[in-house]
Amino acid sequence: MANLMLRLPITIRSFSVSASGASSNGSPPVIGGSSGGGPMIVDLPLEKIRRPLMRTRSNDQNKVKELMDSISVIGLQVPIDVIEVDGAYYGFSGCHRFEAHQKLGLPTIRCKIRKGTKETLRHHLR
Repeated sequence: MANLMLRLPITIRSFSVSASGASSNGSPPVIGGSSGGGPMIVDLPLEKIRRPLMRTRSNDQNKVKELMDSISVIGLQVPIDVIEVDGAYYGFSGCHRFEAHQKLGLPTIRCKIRKGTKETLRHHLR
């Protein structure tokens, strides 16, 4: 029987891992960030996320309850999308997931953060 050795190039991108081993929102630890400037996945405190559309929209409370039950058991599975403009964070998606985290009393939520400009922000507010 012959032995075959396969050599593959290995590329390692920079990343960070939460030292606690688990996030405070029931999700697995954060692994995120790339040096390429793309979106990062991080846990942000709820109070740091501005929700400009919350006053004009209401959530389906049955869906919020279902998400609360799911998050309590398996954690948040899909991060909410957040735009960072000049150091401030704006959330425009994940309204039900955000409210479920609030009602569960969780201090942070998993977010996919993209850098944006004031023009990007104006576009989302239309």
